[in-house]
Amino acid sequence: MSFIRVQGLKSLQGKIEIQGSKNAVLPVLAAALLHKGVVVLKNVPRIQDVFCMLEILKALGCRYWFEGHELTLDTRDLCSYEVPREEGRQMRSSVMLLGPLLGRLHRAWTCYPGGCVIGKRPIDLHLYALGRLGAEIQLEEEGIFVSGDALTGADVHLLFPSVGATENVLMAAAAARGTTRIFGAAREPEIQTLCHFLNALGAGIGGIGTGTLIVEGGRAFQDVEFTIPGDRIVAGTYLGAVMAAGGDICLAGVLADHMKETLDIVRKTGCQVEWTGNEIRALMKERPLPIQISTGPYPEFSTDLQSVMLSVAAVAQGDSQIQENVFEERFATGKELQKLGTRIIIEDRIAYVTGSYPLKGGEVCALDLRGGAALTVAGLAAEGESRVRGCCYICRGYEDICRDLSAVGARISMEEG
Repeated sequence: MSFIRVQGLKSLQGKIEIQGSKNAVLPVLAAALLHKGVVVLKNVPRIQDVFCMLEILKALGCRYWFEGHELTLDTRDLCSYEVPREEGRQMRSSVMLLGPLLGRLHRAWTCYPGGCVIGKRPIDLHLYALGRLGAEIQLEEEGIFVSGDALTGADVHLLFPSVGATENVLMAAAAARGTTRIFGAAREPEIQTLCHFLNALGAGIGGIGTGTLIVEGGRAFQDVEFTIPGDRIVAGTYLGAVMAAGGDICLAGVLADHMKETLDIVRKTGCQVEWTGNEIRALMKERPLPIQISTGPYPEFSTDLQSVMLSVAAVAQGDSQIQENVFEERFATGKELQKLGTRIIIEDRIAYVTGSYPLKGGEVCALDLRGGAALTVAGLAAEGESRVRGCCYICRGYEDICRDLSAVGARISMEEG
């Protein structure tokens, strides 16, 4: 079993090139199924979730070529509407294939989605939204079957701005006849990326970046080249690293406009942040100031960065409070942080953290993707050696977290044992 070894208490200096966005590329890969042709995607991250999705697409009849960070996907021979069970259970994102398969083949089946165990993640909004377009839903013992030979545009009112449900209905609506209006849509940058990709493919989507999306469906699709933006969550993780360890780093290839709430919180910790174009510079001279965070749908603070901020709070100069409003099991990482000397009390959806520095090196285990990254960040602020096990979770979303942090001087490596 592999683990990450971290020798802490070394400040970070240098530049990190931010990989393409995991949360943007997966729905784009799914949306490519709508088109009977060839799609070329650039800046694709070489992460486990991407490879898992590609195996699913291959099983459905697609072909692909992956060279460096450029991916060519040929969907002309798409022939199966059944997502393979083994791969489908490995990742939450498999459920987003319902919309495009329904739009292209008029039917779709997938097992109930897997992925990280970070709390209840119901798919009722996905099914409601597809049903509004005329899909018939069958909940089976092992999976979900949806069908519909004549999808028709409709008004869809989402009671919560679910990212996944918004993605699914966007893709199905692009193939439906007529106009679909999605009220209460998610506004995340990754939703905006999906909209821009669908428009490049030939769809007609308006209201991008707002809570009301208007989709003119039924248009012809075309071959396209498209570039995946930088990963704002990976960038936020490395901002957390410099806040915890101190130093002066530059993050290249990420849009600061996608990270306004994150950068606001970073500044409040005493970190000096500035940006130009697609680069962010962060300078941290002292221990971070205490933080008060409440997670929520974009543009509120991202739940995906909550675990990393727990690690920052662990070494802050006082008492911090973090409230989790999206996934209740995110705080499972808090129990692992306690093994490194973090003083943390969790009550319901609120974590109360009393900072201390340095933390104490120890052995911890990642329980989910973002929690694993957070434990790695905490190791940077711990004296002695820390070992982070459960690296398979981290590899789902980070191309090479050891490579990136080593590039700015961290003493970190992936090892077997």
